Amino acid sequence: MAGSKALVMILAGGEGRRLLPLTRDRAKPAVPFGGRYRIIDFVINNFINSGFYKIKILTQYKSDSLNYHISRGWPMSPILGQYIDLVPAQMRIDGHWYKGTADAVFQNLTHIYDEPTDQVCVFGGDHIYIMDVEQMYDYHLEKGADLTISAIPVPKDQAREYGVIEVDKDGKLLGFEEKPENPKTMPNNPDMCLVSMGNYIFERQVLIDEVTKDSTDENSKHDFGKNIIPNMLKDGKKVYIYDFAQNKCLENNYWRDVGTIDSYWQANMDLLEYIPELNLYSTKWPLRTFNYNYPPAKFIWEEGDRIGMATNSLVSEGCIISGGSISKCVLSPKVRINSFSNVVRSILMENVNVGRYCDIRNAIIDKNVDIPPYTQIGLNREDDLARGFVVSEGGVVVVPKGAKL
Repeated sequence: MAGSKALVMILAGGEGRRLLPLTRDRAKPAVPFGGRYRIIDFVINNFINSGFYKIKILTQYKSDSLNYHISRGWPMSPILGQYIDLVPAQMRIDGHWYKGTADAVFQNLTHIYDEPTDQVCVFGGDHIYIMDVEQMYDYHLEKGADLTISAIPVPKDQAREYGVIEVDKDGKLLGFEEKPENPKTMPNNPDMCLVSMGNYIFERQVLIDEVTKDSTDENSKHDFGKNIIPNMLKDGKKVYIYDFAQNKCLENNYWRDVGTIDSYWQANMDLLEYIPELNLYSTKWPLRTFNYNYPPAKFIWEEGDRIGMATNSLVSEGCIISGGSISKCVLSPKVRINSFSNVVRSILMENVNVGRYCDIRNAIIDKNVDIPPYTQIGLNREDDLARGFVVSEGGVVVVPKGAKL
């Protein structure tokens, strides 16, 4: 089985500054998504569903909620050689936190030495996507690659945020620029660029050699995109590009970078389509997560205008829609919507209580917020800013965790 030959290292220590205030108290991979999931659940499910069962999760930034979620929600079977291990930053080498993605792996080489695998998968933990990793793994073996990078086309105006790739007709890497000001477009499409998804499969010894060599370079940023990949290209190593569009997993190839408030909000709203690109209900590709021991969602009252109702929404367990209405919303567990309130195009996280006669639109309400009766959010930008809320470029209002209104 492919999974028995590869060690997985998931990089989950990112701050996610563009997602503030959602990342004020948690790492980006721990941010809730789709009601009952966390962002990191998607990469873990991709590996588990693909048959990879030796997983190390490298944490650093504000990792408490991430640790809690993984330790309680992802038990494996050690007797069968299966594990999902949390690996906190230990300043093992020189007393510094991780200086970059490559340094994170370098500081944890002991885990690679301890696991006699032929390949190492180094994947990010902060994107929403569905991928059969075994297909990429098979491609890596077929090409005899030292490194295989998964890639996807994105519009040119977005490519400045990624590593931009040039590739030959056989899939071999010709050029790589990390976050260029003027990204090179694809040969047959001047509006699109081929970019790295930040997912790598290395030959074990190659990875060890590259991050060890990089660790001695005082001018390096110790980053896979900025340093390791360009150095391997310069040294003539066999670096191949895996076309994510060729990955046959579900009906659609789905990948979203939820690095900003607007992209995060939109990705959640995408789940509400009649036939969404990301199918949470697939039996072929189950999406596992921590299971709450809460009762089913409840919708109560039907007296005139006092109707507990939800349309085009995802409502998690433990929620009570009590005489209010929601439309195009994503509710995490234990949310309560009280009578005569109306919530539209919004994301409400765990343990949010919306008082009576509230009007909320285009908002993200983080967990443990009690919204008083008659509150309006998302109707007047100046009022929202005056109350200290974050308002995105796209007009999404974010009420931070535990806010007192």
